[in-house]
Amino acid sequence: MAMLEIKDLEVYYGVIQAIKGISFQVNQGEVIALIGANGAGKTTTLQTITGMLPAKKGQIIFEGEDITKVPGHKIVTMGMAHVPEGRRVFANLTVFENLKLGAYTRKDKSEINETIKKVYQSFPRLEERKNQSAGTLSGGEQQMLAMGRALMSKPRIVLMDEPSMGLSPILVEEIFNIIKEISASGTTVLLVEQNAKKALSIADRAYVLETGNIVLSGDAKELMNNESIKKAYLGE
Repeated sequence: MAMLEIKDLEVYYGVIQAIKGISFQVNQGEVIALIGANGAGKTTTLQTITGMLPAKKGQIIFEGEDITKVPGHKIVTMGMAHVPEGRRVFANLTVFENLKLGAYTRKDKSEINETIKKVYQSFPRLEERKNQSAGTLSGGEQQMLAMGRALMSKPRIVLMDEPSMGLSPILVEEIFNIIKEISASGTTVLLVEQNAKKALSIADRAYVLETGNIVLSGDAKELMNNESIKKAYLGE
């Protein structure tokens, strides 16, 4: 059984249909990449899965349970975390306070402290800056904080929206290495990313979204060698 299953999902903004009946699935332990041009509907898909936008039609099944109409704050308690596009850290709070907010669904203080230690191991720079306000961090550090904050809820699946956006090539490399580590630790990853080459290089499978439709799907390495994908998304 798939960990996350999207069935015939349709999403509208007013009268404009953004998602046109897409279906796909994510299995336990996979890294799944959702790639496509700007405006293809990638962010809308993630926001609908995590309850930030309503679905007009279709179903979202998470670990056998229909969560299509479940509000976002409840979805977090079920084991799903969302790293939003643009990082969305709380600029006036410290790094440590941002991380603590990520664990708001958990009650056991000693377990929360253990998770903070693990986040600091994955992101040593966050520990160095734990008392610094998040708004003073660089773009790359804010991205690390957004990812660390998502991991604080101990999710079984993390949805990441454009984690490499606006970062230097060196930081992009670092962020993708961390995504690989998150996956290796047993957390499932659904990754939306405009850097198709990097996304396909770490993904198990991928889906290509164009104007609200899935137009292609398959093994990530095979898609990397697909001529139409190379032309459209890999600049080859």
